[in-house]
Amino acid sequence: MSNKTLNLTPELHRYLLDVSLREPDVLRRLREETSKLAMANMQIAPEQGQFMRLLAHLTGARRAVEVGVFTGYSTLCVASALAEGGMLTACDVSAEWTAIARRYWQEAGVAQRIDLRLAPASDTLDDLLAQEAGAFDLAFIDADKANYAVYYEKCLSLLRPGGLLLIDNVLWNGAVLQADPADADTRAIQALNRKIHADPRVDISLLPVADGLTLARKI
Repeated sequence: MSNKTLNLTPELHRYLLDVSLREPDVLRRLREETSKLAMANMQIAPEQGQFMRLLAHLTGARRAVEVGVFTGYSTLCVASALAEGGMLTACDVSAEWTAIARRYWQEAGVAQRIDLRLAPASDTLDDLLAQEAGAFDLAFIDADKANYAVYYEKCLSLLRPGGLLLIDNVLWNGAVLQADPADADTRAIQALNRKIHADPRVDISLLPVADGLTLARKI
């Protein structure tokens, strides 16, 4: 037995999906449509979506906020798991990509649980903070990396004590190992990872799911 995280070969990853992934048809079709887009790499992995859905169930989340929607796969996963009467505020700036999302949300019967706001996410978060600071159960950040630190602080303020913050792409395809990265996005993720590690306001775990997923529970 090893005391290290197992390296997933393509074959082992396929096995993982074969014995654990329960992807509804509507999600599968959304993922397949998204895979044809030029920016398809922005799509979260299906096993990550399933994990996020489980976390929403486990936490009994009723109020959630998402920063970065793309074509709405993660939004659909979380919205479908919210407690009765729940609402997910979804932040994005692309009417084109979220038009795809809206079709699948409607088909899945969760459109009424999603408040999509097409505006800079920082502005939307400020609007929420003015009225609902400390009222959210769950937050997910998967947007422009340069503003991750800004989104982190604002989402943390939106969460209630015990609320859960999820942050995507925290391993950045391994680029976080670079000693002196020229890329601003890599530097931003490195800085946020260090910040969260030292942040006494949260309990944390960084999981090697897909491109790295940090879980931060607000104390």
